Amino acid sequence: MRKKWALTLDDARAASAAARAEAVKNGWEVVIAIVDEAGVLLHFERADGAQKGSATVAVEKARTAALFRRPSSVFEKLTLEGKLHMAHLPGATPIEGGEPIMIEGECVGAVGVSGVQSFQDGIVARAGVAALTKD
Repeated sequence: MRKKWALTLDDARAASAAARAEAVKNGWEVVIAIVDEAGVLLHFERADGAQKGSATVAVEKARTAALFRRPSSVFEKLTLEGKLHMAHLPGATPIEGGEPIMIEGECVGAVGVSGVQSFQDGIVARAGVAALTKD
């Protein structure tokens, strides 16, 4: 029987710390949310100066990435290409900054970031994912 991977609280904290380090390095005040494979919040942090509205957005970006097993930027790109129905897909937030955490082809969770421009949120989220997916 194959072992099912599960994201632990320690994993979530490690991903968040790596994401936070990337944000601090760039002087970005962001919100970071880590969710499990079902989109349930495991870890959350908001930089002191981050805008309040980014709290909800970061969680929703993470949920999008976990539930659909792809970056939230995929939905942003499709929406910008004129596929406007993607903006109304239940459970999908079509804004870059949500990245799935894939281990051996299996989605075990996701990182969501909000607070700066969406492409910058994506940079921070990918730094969080990289902390868990390096060999």
